[in-house]
Amino acid sequence: MIPRVQHAPPHLRPSPHDGISRRTARILGWSGFLVALAGPLVVWREAIRAVATDFVWELDYLVMGWTGYALIAAGLLFMLPVVISIGHHPESRLYPRSRNAYIAWGITLYLLGCAVATQVAQITAGFAAT
Repeated sequence: MIPRVQHAPPHLRPSPHDGISRRTARILGWSGFLVALAGPLVVWREAIRAVATDFVWELDYLVMGWTGYALIAAGLLFMLPVVISIGHHPESRLYPRSRNAYIAWGITLYLLGCAVATQVAQITAGFAAT
C-alpha cells in the first residue's frame, strides 16, 4: 500500500506566482529579457563600434575585445529556457529540470560579461581620447 502524501494546509502553501497571473509573469519575464538584451547594445555601442571597426582574426584581439560580449550572450542563452518556462507547471516538458542552475549560470555569466565589457569600454575610450 502506498502511503498518502501529506500537504501543507492551504494558508501555508505558497501562491503559484507570488500573486501575479501567468500572463503578467510572462510579460515581465520577456520584458526583462529584452531589456537585458538591448541594454549592453545601448550602453556600449561606441565601444562595440570601436572594437568592430578594427576587426582582425588574431587571438589577442578576439579574447580582449569580444570576451565580455560573448559572456553576456552566453548568460542570455542560459536565461532563455528560464524565460520560456515562466508560467508553466514544474511537471511540464517546457520546464527545465535544473532551472535554478540555469538562472545561476545566466546571471553569473551576464554580470561577468558586463564587468569585462565595462573595462573594454574604458580602454577604447582611452584610445579614442589620444
